[in-house]
Amino acid sequence: MSEKTYAETFDAESAEWLRSGESGGEYVEIARLPDGGAAMRNSTDPATILFFTRAEWEAFTGGVHDGEFDL
Repeated sequence: MSEKTYAETFDAESAEWLRSGESGGEYVEIARLPDGGAAMRNSTDPATILFFTRAEWEAFTGGVHDGEFDL
């Protein structure tokens, strides 16, 4: 899946979401996609899901690792 066509068939209810924080607060959740991409949502608005291709996700996580987003 090199294009973001999975957004039409993605089943958010059955996805395995990984949380960035403890339950009860505001947090980000990530679900891995079969093609190596990722789906991301915010706990305060779980119906809005952002989808990233594998290349986009690798660029983002590489940037995090390299400190591009440090404040």
